[in-house]
Amino acid sequence: MSEPTQEKLLAFKPHHEFFVGIDSDGCVFDTMEIKHKECFIPATIKYWKLQAISKYARAAAEFVNLYSKWRGVNRFPSLTKTFELLRDWPEAMRRGVKIAEVPTLEAWIGSRQPLGNPALEAEAARTGDPVLKLTLEWSKTVNRAIADLVEGVPPFPFFRESAEKLAARADIICVSQTPGEALEREWREHDIAKYAAVIAGQEMGSKKDHLKLTAGGKYEKDRVLMIGDAPGDLAAARDNGALFFPINPGREEESWENLFREGIARFFNHTFAGDYEAALIRDFEKLLPEKPPWKS
Repeated sequence: MSEPTQEKLLAFKPHHEFFVGIDSDGCVFDTMEIKHKECFIPATIKYWKLQAISKYARAAAEFVNLYSKWRGVNRFPSLTKTFELLRDWPEAMRRGVKIAEVPTLEAWIGSRQPLGNPALEAEAARTGDPVLKLTLEWSKTVNRAIADLVEGVPPFPFFRESAEKLAARADIICVSQTPGEALEREWREHDIAKYAAVIAGQEMGSKKDHLKLTAGGKYEKDRVLMIGDAPGDLAAARDNGALFFPINPGREEESWENLFREGIARFFNHTFAGDYEAALIRDFEKLLPEKPPWKS
């Protein structure tokens, strides 16, 4: 498979008057828990020498990636956020473990490059920086673990029915911060790649980039919808003037059924914006806290 680039997004041409971006992990698939708990976190503990505080490292990483407003954020910022929480956790720090200082990783994250392994590999090769090299090793290990472990996890109930209904009148793309190869594998495994005109992963930029490059200036504003399970999905929608339908964490099946039975019709008949969308977002924003439970 050729290296995914943003050119594919820019070149996208509408075939319908409506456009829908759909996140993948935690939105289409119930894969967030298995990927983070069984793949990301063990690699984080191993590569960043957190064995002596593994229970704290696990709790911090789970909070960042699954149970907080940072849910769904790209793996590299989520790693630095996990380190930040650990440094600020007195019980963890009393164990005497040194949490990695990663200024070069933070600088790369802030560089506006697409936050994926190809760009990280190029930067690590260019600079020879040991932190970037270690981060790349960690990230590749995570990808291998996911490829080895995660299979047979079908889409949530009512996703397929919703996709069929949407595809009749809307162009659909996958908008994700998961690596493209994993997205392609998972969407093809369950025969849902046929619904997506483009499958956009982290190598193609941020979710905001995906929506801007693919839909920007090509559709009327009230005809662009983002479907996602994380605050970053809502932010990407808002940054692009798009509508947003939340797949509520812990209530995913109910959310997809609501979209299928009511939300899609409202989107197509222009009654989605306003009170209906606002009520959905109010409920969604109550679900994910900013403060970790050990600080309550």
